[in-house]
Amino acid sequence: MGTLTDKVAVVTGAASGIGRAVAQAYAREGAKVVVSDISVGGGEETVKLIKDAGGDAFFIVADTAKPDDNERLVEQAVEQYGALHIACNNAGIGGPSGPTGEYPIEGWDKVIAINLSGVFYGCRYQIPALLQAGGGVIVNMASILGQVGFANSAAYVAAKHGVVGLTKNIALEYAAGGIRANAVGPAFINTPLLKDMDDDTINWLVSKHPAGRLGEASEVAELVLWLSTDKASFVNGAYYAVDGGYLAQ
Repeated sequence: MGTLTDKVAVVTGAASGIGRAVAQAYAREGAKVVVSDISVGGGEETVKLIKDAGGDAFFIVADTAKPDDNERLVEQAVEQYGALHIACNNAGIGGPSGPTGEYPIEGWDKVIAINLSGVFYGCRYQIPALLQAGGGVIVNMASILGQVGFANSAAYVAAKHGVVGLTKNIALEYAAGGIRANAVGPAFINTPLLKDMDDDTINWLVSKHPAGRLGEASEVAELVLWLSTDKASFVNGAYYAVDGGYLAQ
């Protein structure tokens, strides 16, 4: 039996990258996985990969920036599988680049809506379902930029700092109800989010990591998986970096 046998998990932003890797890791350990994303093709491909490996999953299209979509996602997950035990709020975007005094307002609004408000909306509707199930786990995807700044990325940095604070608050409020909430902070990971960067930019990013390389989605997923199991039963309200030494500098 896997470490998540008989558990039901929701993963947002699971059509590719870290979200897909998390969904696959959950399924590998026996969880029934609700795959969610705005990308129907990518989400359905994640479900296919899970099913081809012998797992159980289904796809729900949902925009995390919309409260109603988050509510519907939880409702359909419970309807399909009978309960909700684990939620990984992973969906996020990078947003535009520019100094704070020139940062585009529309870009700010979109990044905050998806990367911060979207995590809150997810938790807002996941928590009652987790309590109904007798407790559970929330893992919110922050970033190394939830701890430090990064020039020309004001919205992203602000949102990810907010995710860390939100996660701590949930831990304080719901520990007695059997809910653990933790945040994971990846450094720059080799995912489709980096696909539009040129080689010089990628090489510069690599140079910022003492490990001498970018991370892989599977490496982030293994940390998320551990936090989602009873092996991390006394871990609550914490922030865990998975960053190749980035924050040690």
